[in-house]
Amino acid sequence: MIQVLYFAWLREKIGTSAEKFSLPPHITTVGELVDWLAARGPGHAAAFADRKLVRCAVNQELAGPGAHLAGAEEIAFFPPVTGG
Repeated sequence: MIQVLYFAWLREKIGTSAEKFSLPPHITTVGELVDWLAARGPGHAAAFADRKLVRCAVNQELAGPGAHLAGAEEIAFFPPVTGG
């Protein structure tokens, strides 16, 4: 089982802050996961419509679309963050 967390406007569009499920075996990267999530329904599709606006962390480490999910327990999606 893997826990997927959604923050800020992603949570609002999807309608939940977290989901827990088993990944289909063909999903091995963050990019493949995003494709699969976007196809789950209109809320997910809206959240991932502009993927340039979505950041990801795998087990609390920033990860790009090509990052592998082997051993992942937690995946978080969130908008870009700025400091100041």
